[in-house]
Amino acid sequence: MKKLLFAMVLLASATMFGQSPFDGTWKVKLDTAKLPTKPDQYLLNKTTYECLTCVPKVTVKANGTDQKVTGHPYYDTIAVHVINASSVEIIQKKDGKVMSSETETVSADGKTLTDKGTDTTGTQPVTWETTATRVSAGPTGSHALSGSWRTEKINSVSNSGLFVTFQNTGNGLKMSDQNGRSYDARFDGNDYPVLGDPGHTRVWLTRIGTRVIEETDKRGGKIVGVSRMTVSTDGNSISVEYTDKEHGTTTTYTMERKS
Repeated sequence: MKKLLFAMVLLASATMFGQSPFDGTWKVKLDTAKLPTKPDQYLLNKTTYECLTCVPKVTVKANGTDQKVTGHPYYDTIAVHVINASSVEIIQKKDGKVMSSETETVSADGKTLTDKGTDTTGTQPVTWETTATRVSAGPTGSHALSGSWRTEKINSVSNSGLFVTFQNTGNGLKMSDQNGRSYDARFDGNDYPVLGDPGHTRVWLTRIGTRVIEETDKRGGKIVGVSRMTVSTDGNSISVEYTDKEHGTTTTYTMERKS
């Protein structure tokens, strides 16, 4: 879920002169989100936790202590604490700082997974809650979390994770959010840093039309995602199609103008 939240706040079209239709502050409408159908897969037994669809895959001891991992831009340790037969707490850190903490709880009938978490990668915490449904069960004897889960609904995200502001700069665009992340990029084929992002994302912008642009996100020189953003003809909303290149999924949602 966190990968989607990061993408939603790392989001423009601009004319060469005058105000851009993207200028202003926008808020994600959670009820418009159409989430990927590809499920997430986990395997948890008495000693080991595996996130089989993480990129790269995560395999750590499930003993509640910080376990080192590599290749993940937003964390370098993960601690998995089995609370009981239906609940698991997962804490991710980078350089000793907590990046996120979440509790995943399976319903009594084993069909629903509720994920409640807090992201602390920015200047203020972002809380979320999602609901997933079971696609397949894990091996006999494994923890209830084991198996495949498809996220069906984003129940809530705190306001600190929903707002983004764009400003036309003539031949480019500035972006800022409420968590200290920002960029000042041009439509010149070069990529620019997302300041305040501990994952060191870089973006390049492509002007598709007066009301349509693509934002391409890179980390470590590799393309990780592409957002195509289209302003409505009345100028009151932006339709976003985000393609996660690492996981091979697509998410769509709408942002509404707030100013």
